[in-house]
Amino acid sequence: MDLNASYLNPDLDLDTRVDDLVSRMTLDEKISQMMHNAPPIERLGIPKYNWWNECLHGVARAGAATVFPQAIGLAATWNTDLINRVASAVGDEARAKHHEAARLGIRMSYTGLTCWSPTINIFRDPRWGRGQESYGEDPYLTSRMGVAYIKGLQGDHPRYLKTTACAKHYAVHSGPEADRHRFNAVVDEHDLWETYLPAFQAAVQEAKVEAVMGAYNRTNGEPCCASHRLLTEILREQWGFEGHVVSDCGGIYDIYKDHGVVETKAEAAALAVREGCDLECGAAFRALGEAVEQGLIDEATIDRALKRLMRARFRLGMFDPEEQNPYAQIPFEIVNSPEHRALALETARESIVLLKNRNRFLPLDRSKLKTIAVIGPNADDDYVLHGSYHGIALEPVTPRRGIEAKVAGEVEVLYARGCNVLTEADDFEQAVEAARRADVAVLVLGLSQEVEGEEGETEGAGDRTDLDLPAVQERLLRAVHATGTPVVLVLVNGGAVAVNWADEHVDAIVELWYPGEAGGTALADVLFGDYNPGGRLPITFYRSVEQLPPFEDYSMAGRTYRYMTDRPLYPFGHGLSYTDFAYGNLEVREVENGLEVRATVTNVGERAGDEVVQLYVSDLEASGPTPVRHLEGFRRIHLAPGESRQVVFPLAFNQLALITSTGERVLEPGWFEISVGGGQPGYSPNVVTTRFELTTSVKNL
Repeated sequence: MDLNASYLNPDLDLDTRVDDLVSRMTLDEKISQMMHNAPPIERLGIPKYNWWNECLHGVARAGAATVFPQAIGLAATWNTDLINRVASAVGDEARAKHHEAARLGIRMSYTGLTCWSPTINIFRDPRWGRGQESYGEDPYLTSRMGVAYIKGLQGDHPRYLKTTACAKHYAVHSGPEADRHRFNAVVDEHDLWETYLPAFQAAVQEAKVEAVMGAYNRTNGEPCCASHRLLTEILREQWGFEGHVVSDCGGIYDIYKDHGVVETKAEAAALAVREGCDLECGAAFRALGEAVEQGLIDEATIDRALKRLMRARFRLGMFDPEEQNPYAQIPFEIVNSPEHRALALETARESIVLLKNRNRFLPLDRSKLKTIAVIGPNADDDYVLHGSYHGIALEPVTPRRGIEAKVAGEVEVLYARGCNVLTEADDFEQAVEAARRADVAVLVLGLSQEVEGEEGETEGAGDRTDLDLPAVQERLLRAVHATGTPVVLVLVNGGAVAVNWADEHVDAIVELWYPGEAGGTALADVLFGDYNPGGRLPITFYRSVEQLPPFEDYSMAGRTYRYMTDRPLYPFGHGLSYTDFAYGNLEVREVENGLEVRATVTNVGERAGDEVVQLYVSDLEASGPTPVRHLEGFRRIHLAPGESRQVVFPLAFNQLALITSTGERVLEPGWFEISVGGGQPGYSPNVVTTRFELTTSVKNL
């Protein structure tokens, strides 16, 4: 190794160093570095590096780590500042684990600094098993959460990246899981630009995400990992993306094996690299040498891809002395540190959504209780806390343990599983008897990775075919209710569940999601009033699959709160509190490049609490299809009893624009309805609405 080589000189500019390093490699060496499990090149001092790491809600699949709520739970906080802090903590742990592994000579998958997170696909259909990995069904909420998470992972150092984030899966990807390797998602320009692309555009242009992962499927006939439209025209030419593109795992094989777009591995590899896929999760890129010999691709195009990859590795500090990189100094003791465990608890609390609370049944007064029954398949299962793509929590707290710790020495807790997530259990009758003996029954039901997950993964069965609770759990619910004991239903799940019977019959319903390591403590805090819930739904809870279009149809017509006209069980943005909020003084005025919206929020109840202030817009005179309403602003605030606060939202003209059938963004003059409140207009009583006439007209925003 030439110790005087330019690429080893940290005082030179980045492009000079990258160009120098790549120029020293043979073609075979270049190709070897374009697959996720890159071997060492000892003569150049390049260590072995595995690009595959997962950081969806904590560092995953690499042993102990702080386990935060699953991504859908992060979205339910509606708190971008909090999510940024979570991602920063995850990035710290990834850094610490990477350097510790390297010191031990371990360079396996899940020990690197290239985090293939977050998932910013739109959860367009609740049957999608991987929807739990997303930030919900709304492009604006997903964009804000995605930007916050990406910035937290990547850090804010002017020279170095803490880790690299990866926006996935680009694009138009949300099931069906079983057909994802051969599926062609057909979408028109209106839906493409109004729903499926905004979060990716925000990730690239606002968050400066370093990596984008191509999806398995085709979009409008082109495989996403080799799509000229997606990777070249939109991502790089229109959005100015300067980072690298990675395939989903095995996605290059799909191009010829399942999509049948080309006939050979060499053709698939060449097509992907030519169109802008730089790194493969897999080994099909081994055929790039053959592709060069056949004239399918030239070495200059391979150099272009490799330089993007090496640029990322340089920005991570891999060729600099560690003492120059502040991120390399993060101590291993940060992993699952007391500070991070406290953050996991804070996040779990904020993610909880109170769906129903008849006659203010919650919070429970432990001084009036002698016995509590904690029942259900998800009441005392460590695994179900985690969700998919997770690390291992060192001190997980289940709902049972959280409740027992909360009332220790004051209230007797009776526990029975009652049933499994999908099947019968031996203690069904014992569970019913425990409920009969108790003053209140906390019934912890829902889903797990047995029911919803990723195709091909051992922890997931893929998509759902219906939205109901599994039949055995519904039977347990009704049997417990029949005892006459008041019931609090707690749902543990990653997607919407149609709990219609429970909504009519039980006293309170709490959505816990897959809450991470501190889920049980957070739940107990909410149940007993030590924390006032303020989470909101990032998805619609439908009444049944009959309210949904066919799963394979990627048109947004009739989907999500933005386009459906039926009344759901619980609407997007819904969530109750132990206090009450009132809105007033709504003002809208036109300013340069947009509008300014102001409203006053007052806590008119007797408890301090969080309110999620939501801004919705409806175009009343659009010349083409537009959503019924669309979220364009939100803010989570904390108010003491009697406290008021004015909330100000900027509303840019592009947020008011119409997306035409050709994908153009046009601002039309006319009347708009603007609503500010604790939920959607028409569903929440705490909303103020006004109409505003816009006189400005702009084409091609």
